Amino acid sequence: MEQALIEFLSGFVTPRRLALFDRIIDRRTRYITVVLEDIYQPHNASAVLRSCECFGVQDVHIIENRNRYRVNPDVALGSSQWLSLKKYRSSENNTQDALAGLKKAGYRLVATVPRKRNSKSLDEFSLEQGKVAILFGTEMNGLSREAMNMSDEFLYIPMVGFTESLNISVSVAVILYQLTRKLRMSDLFWELSEEEKTGIKLSWLKQTVKKSDLLIERFLKKNS
Repeated sequence: MEQALIEFLSGFVTPRRLALFDRIIDRRTRYITVVLEDIYQPHNASAVLRSCECFGVQDVHIIENRNRYRVNPDVALGSSQWLSLKKYRSSENNTQDALAGLKKAGYRLVATVPRKRNSKSLDEFSLEQGKVAILFGTEMNGLSREAMNMSDEFLYIPMVGFTESLNISVSVAVILYQLTRKLRMSDLFWELSEEEKTGIKLSWLKQTVKKSDLLIERFLKKNS
């Protein structure tokens, strides 16, 4: 049915737009995903989504324990509509739920930290051991103790100045640029499956076509 809906909705989109969808979706990945814990500044929240979209990282996991994740549309520039966002806000321990789910899905949990013992620099970090979920914490305090305890590895960005850390949105951009570039130059299988591409392409068409819900409802009734 998803393929039938794609063919139907494609009739409301220009060939050029469809070709753009196909070109971009071929560069999308779920081998790397981003986890954001309690980000509260809309500017940072929006800039992070923009970086994920620009570097082809499809999934973003948003943990809301104390702070709601608010997006500034002037900064995000519509990037969130092209991403798969999963928010964790319904339980008493959203961090536990999010990270346990990612581990079950086969992700290595990689906490971003200032340089510390037992952490690896961005230059040294290997993607060869499997899929990675990169964890980023609050602007003021970083990741929670629980997130740190559940993490498998620790990652830092090498710096040579007096300042010890970067703004979170800058950190995300630097890390994703380096890792996605390394990923696409590797022999690892990082692309989406055909089934994943179908689901994402359908969501993009729904976002693009005006009154898509109404059109789909009519299509389903006609073909039931």
